[in-house]
Amino acid sequence: MSIPIDESWYTRTENLPERVSAGGAVVRIERGNVFVALVHEKGCTGYVLPKGGLEADESLDVAALREIEEEAGLTEIHLLGDLAVLERLSEKKDKWSVNHYFLYATTQLEGTILDTEHHDEMIWAPLDDLPEMFWPDERKLLERERKTIYDRIIAHQNPKKRKKGFV
Repeated sequence: MSIPIDESWYTRTENLPERVSAGGAVVRIERGNVFVALVHEKGCTGYVLPKGGLEADESLDVAALREIEEEAGLTEIHLLGDLAVLERLSEKKDKWSVNHYFLYATTQLEGTILDTEHHDEMIWAPLDDLPEMFWPDERKLLERERKTIYDRIIAHQNPKKRKKGFV
């Protein structure tokens, strides 16, 4: 989908079914820089955070882990906490999508994308220099939460500092 995403995607219309999805921002540190895993959906311009719909009787956290593995190939991830809930129309504008994002840390550099029908690439993008992203709200989320992301990943990697109250 190469159409531009404007404000109309963030206005809910009446009687639209709701779709709950889960995913997250998976981050890692390399030489003092924080990188975030972004995936490319076939047919779309720009990148997205890995996420997708819940399966029957699936919890948000289990769905997020499954979607990250399917879309980005990342499995060695550690939960750092909730990040945000973003709402918008689905890709086809036929559902109201309620997207739950968690924050994860990893040292894993690459993995095997399982959902190759829809996704063809995972990249590590610098948090301070994000590439073009398909969903503007996901970009705004990463920019708005940059300090929280930095603080949480550093505290995760340096638990002694966290216990002493330096972070």
